Amino acid sequence: MVKKQIVTGILSYGMSGRVFHAPFIAVNPNFEFRAIVERSLKSAQEKYPDVISYDSVQELLDNPEIELVIINTPNDTHVSYAEQALLAGKHVLIEKPFAPTSQEAAKLYKLAEEQGKHILPFHNRRFDSDFLTLKNIVESGLVGKPIELHLRFDRYKSQIGVKLFKETKRAASGILYDLGSHLLDQAISLFGKPKSMSKLKGTYRANSVVDDYAHLMLNYGSGVNVFITTSLLVADPQAAFVLHGTKGSYVKYRTDVQEAQLLEGLMPDHASFGLEPLGNEGVLSIALRDDVMERQLIAPVKGDYMAVFDAVYATIREDAPYFVSKEQIIWQLEILEPTK
Repeated sequence: MVKKQIVTGILSYGMSGRVFHAPFIAVNPNFEFRAIVERSLKSAQEKYPDVISYDSVQELLDNPEIELVIINTPNDTHVSYAEQALLAGKHVLIEKPFAPTSQEAAKLYKLAEEQGKHILPFHNRRFDSDFLTLKNIVESGLVGKPIELHLRFDRYKSQIGVKLFKETKRAASGILYDLGSHLLDQAISLFGKPKSMSKLKGTYRANSVVDDYAHLMLNYGSGVNVFITTSLLVADPQAAFVLHGTKGSYVKYRTDVQEAQLLEGLMPDHASFGLEPLGNEGVLSIALRDDVMERQLIAPVKGDYMAVFDAVYATIREDAPYFVSKEQIIWQLEILEPTK
C-alpha cells in the first residue's frame, strides 16, 4: 500500500533547518518537502531545487496544501508561530524549548485539540547514539538498581554568540533552555517526573546577560538521583553519561556523530549515518565481589534522528502515540521556567 506523504513546510533555513530538518524531510519517502521561509539569503533551492522559498511565515501558512509546519525559529517565537500554524489548520512539529512556560505549553496543546491537529515536540537527542546506549544499560539491569546518574553537556565558548535570542534577556534564553532542555528530556524519558528538584544557574562569561552555567538535581521516589550540568566554560569536557547502580557503573563520553555528519553534508539515508567510529565505546564496570570488578567496553548503538520523523508520520497518519507526551513537556517546563 502506498503511503500518503505529509506535505511539509519549514519556517527557517538557518542551522537547524539546514541540518536537523530539511535533510530528513527530503529523503524520508513519507514526507514531501514543499516549502521553506527564507527572508534574505535564498539558498535552500541550491540543494532542494523543487522547494518553494517564501519571504514570510504567513505566505507559507497560506498554502493550503501544506499539512505540517516545522517551527525552528528563535525560542521566544515558538508559541506565537505555533498558534498561527494551528489556526491555519496545520499540524506542528516544534523545536525545544516547546514553550517558555508550562502554562503556555498547556494552551498550545488545548488549541491543537480544539483544531483537531497534532502539536509534537522535536526532541531528537533521545536518539543520540550515546544516549540510546545508556538507555539500554539502564533497562538491561546490568548495573542493578540505578542510584546516581550524571548527565553533562559541556562546551567552551567564552565569547558572546551571534544568536541574539540565546544571548539576550528574553523568554527562553540562556543555556538551561538551550542545552539543559536536552538533558532534562533525556532524564524524564528514563525515569519520568521527579519527586523533587533543585536548580542552580550562573553567569560567568564577560558581558553575558544570560545564564551560561546551569545545574539541576532531580530526586525520584524510586531512589535514583539525577544530576544535570551544562556549561559554556568547560575547557576539558567530562564524561557526559555516568551511571552508578547497586551492581556496577557505566561511563560514556558524548560521542554521537549525527550532527557532525550532517554539517559535513552526509544525508540521513547513507549507510554510515549515525555509526560512531571504533574507539568511542563506553565502559561498563560490574562488581563480581566487593574487591573484584569486571570491566568491558560497550559499543555504541547506531544514532537515529530519522526515528523522530518516522514517529511524526505515525502520529499524524496513523494516530499512534508520540514518543514525547504532553505530560512530559509540562514536567520539563515546570522545571525550566523561572522560579515564581
